[in-house]
Amino acid sequence: MYDYTDFDEAFVRSRVAQFTDQVARRLDGSLTEDEFRPLRLMNGLYLQLHAYMLRVAIPYGTINPRQMRQLAYIADTWDKGYGHFTTRQNIQFNWPMLPDVPAILSALADVQMHAIQTSGNTVRNVTADHFAGAAADEIEDPRPYAELLRQWSTDHPEFQFLPRKFKIAITGSPHDRAVTAAHDIGLRMTKNAAGEPGFEVFVGGGLGRTPMIGHLVREYLPIEDLLPYVEAVLSVYNTLGRRDNKYKARIKITLFETGKEELTRMVEERFAEVRPLFGGADQKLLADIRAAFAQPDLKTAPVDAYDAFYKADPVFRAWADTNLAKHRKDDHAIVTISVKAHGETPGDASSDQMRAIADLSETYGYSELRISHEQNVILPHVHKSDLPAVHAALSQAGLGTANVGLLSDIIACPGMDYCALATARSIPVAQEIATHFEALKLEHEIGPLKIKISGCINACGHHHVGHIGILGLDRAGVENYQITLGGDGTEKAAIGEKTGPGFAYDEIVPAIERILRAYLAVRTHQEETFLDTFRRVGMAPFKAALYGSEGEQDAA
Repeated sequence: MYDYTDFDEAFVRSRVAQFTDQVARRLDGSLTEDEFRPLRLMNGLYLQLHAYMLRVAIPYGTINPRQMRQLAYIADTWDKGYGHFTTRQNIQFNWPMLPDVPAILSALADVQMHAIQTSGNTVRNVTADHFAGAAADEIEDPRPYAELLRQWSTDHPEFQFLPRKFKIAITGSPHDRAVTAAHDIGLRMTKNAAGEPGFEVFVGGGLGRTPMIGHLVREYLPIEDLLPYVEAVLSVYNTLGRRDNKYKARIKITLFETGKEELTRMVEERFAEVRPLFGGADQKLLADIRAAFAQPDLKTAPVDAYDAFYKADPVFRAWADTNLAKHRKDDHAIVTISVKAHGETPGDASSDQMRAIADLSETYGYSELRISHEQNVILPHVHKSDLPAVHAALSQAGLGTANVGLLSDIIACPGMDYCALATARSIPVAQEIATHFEALKLEHEIGPLKIKISGCINACGHHHVGHIGILGLDRAGVENYQITLGGDGTEKAAIGEKTGPGFAYDEIVPAIERILRAYLAVRTHQEETFLDTFRRVGMAPFKAALYGSEGEQDAA
């Protein structure tokens, strides 16, 4: 992974010193809260419902054991012993005291971490496929390009005060695990007719109040054109984007109001102007960055013990079937560590669990870790002979839940338990859904399913692209939950369709059960997933299950 240069180190330390002075001035009253707000947001510090929240950047989800242990140390020393992994592959600390924030930022800098540009109207943390560098279907590791974008966008003088926040996602695989179509810019690696790698470029995706799928504006962008083209997109957006209405300020609205063809024409025109200015310096930097992402020296050993253990132990087999993914090397596997034990808060990891994960990464995982946008942790390279030991250690740490990709592997925002913007609770809904279906023992029968929950219209829980999406709203002071079906965050991206009127808090879990029992009744065979069934039969049987007569509902 990328290591800081002397310049990086000096830059981050100077920002810590600058913000330390700003905090001191806020504490002594020299700065009002209104004056302090833009300064703290530039350093990832929010004022939430009950306390400050610090959002720490984990660039493109890549982290090492030393950094994970430091996060555990921060959680124990200045927070409440846990952290929350987010859909931008970051981590949030929900309870820091303002006087302690400079010390936290200094501790982060000790392990080459920071909170810069995790907030504000700027380019946010660039996210990537959480299987990057390991996936069997990968064309190329996308993380060097994500790091190039990170360095270019950090403190970029032209793009620090954009009309609104700006999010970029990148994947190196044909199968999109980074939800690229729901980003301001989505980059999917592809190859041209000559077999040369480049990018499909999508612009104008985004969720929130007005969900939209990004538009393909370039079918093939050569690698050497990546930075100038992204700069051209941002430059056009910075000029056209609305600053009179924050609800219409994202590039998706700019594209809608301008039109895809005209916006693309303007981007291409601007690209022609800026392309000659780059002169190859970015490609030299990219070459240096690539060297930092050299693949680990993967061991070779027999896998007979794994095969025997898989056959003999049903608990291990259930975990292997759900939590392992195909590695580019047949004798290795990608391990997804579920941070979604039934009844727990999705994405929350205790300091002890962070340390256990760090230990496993060092012992069995070549000291590499990833954070997924689905709020789990990844060991990208594990030899199959080590998997029984990894599973045993995870189970002991409370991290051995076999549910990745299943019903209880829910994405959920913090909701009204923490967030000042939320209009409804998310966490208790996720917990109750998980425990309800665990009690019914239906999770494995239902099979692959992505439930995503947001506690407000901002859609931090990605509910629009959930197979089942749940949006919590305030209706006359009462929580009301709207359901969408058929959303998809992959290369077949789609925004879910609304089922109809929402449900009260105590009605939402029974409503989800009715939907899933309807699915089990109409699917053609056990391998037909919920999403495939929905695409085949449409909304009708699910609306009937949700909104039929009282007698039909009682019988469901």
